[in-house]
Amino acid sequence: MNKTERLYCIRKIIAEGIVGSQEDLRRALAAQGCKTTQATLSRDLKDLGAAWVPGPGGGRYSLSAQSDAAAIKPFMGANITDIAANETLLLIRTLPGAAGAVAEYIDSQKLPEALGTVAGDNTVLVIPSSVKKLPALRALLREKLLRGDVHS
Repeated sequence: MNKTERLYCIRKIIAEGIVGSQEDLRRALAAQGCKTTQATLSRDLKDLGAAWVPGPGGGRYSLSAQSDAAAIKPFMGANITDIAANETLLLIRTLPGAAGAVAEYIDSQKLPEALGTVAGDNTVLVIPSSVKKLPALRALLREKLLRGDVHS
């Protein structure tokens, strides 16, 4: 599992339940087939901007949407192989396993030009808010995700 996939799993685990310690998180990751060391996990939590917040029963890890999106953005361009569009929809091709993280990043941006995304293993379907906004959406995603890094 690469770092992007691991960060996606960490985000999902934290969002789905209460994670009170790095050891709890390490066990949850292992249950999903991602074995990692405590040092790597600590770096990943820092990269994601995760904060341990006190609460009833001790506390838990939490992510803010802004820190989460900012932490994942540097990994987007390296995972995208192509952005294509027809008259109505936009398709982003990714490396295997990276589509979910790319879709989550796009959704977290709350772009008025996009209604939302649907992700497979290596493709993301981006649904524009209107057909007229498709060219602007394509240009915006190229800028946000790639900085000119891919073909097409």
